[in-house]
Amino acid sequence: MERIRLEFPAQAVIHRHPLTMRITDMNYGRHLGHDTLVSLLHEARIQAFGALGLSEWDMGGFPSVVADLAVQYQSEARWPDALVVETAIPSPQGKSLVVYHRVCHAEGGKPVATARLNVVLVDPAIGRPVAIPDVVQRAIDGAESA
Repeated sequence: MERIRLEFPAQAVIHRHPLTMRITDMNYGRHLGHDTLVSLLHEARIQAFGALGLSEWDMGGFPSVVADLAVQYQSEARWPDALVVETAIPSPQGKSLVVYHRVCHAEGGKPVATARLNVVLVDPAIGRPVAIPDVVQRAIDGAESA
């Protein structure tokens, strides 16, 4: 079986979001469930955008939509593990934001999962992706140089 391998761009980290595993986050295998991971990544992304003064429903006048998601699982997380989700967004190119998340154990930093999302901004009037607005580009580029 070929596994996906994601390279996390540590130089582009813009935010770190601490969280604690809840009992309801576990699946039948008694570790972090895939559905919950997607929700935790969403929360971390909202927090990262917020730290940049952006919101996913208004990114320079346009709502954002996740176009795809890839996840590489690296270890298990269980209740009540303390975790940190690092969010990295390299400088946007074209019509999408590439958002990376790395979920790690807070103690020791052992990776749990790495994810890559392609996020597009959509003009609801035409239902099509738009170029990344300057205000979004500046916010992300400014966070990278901080």
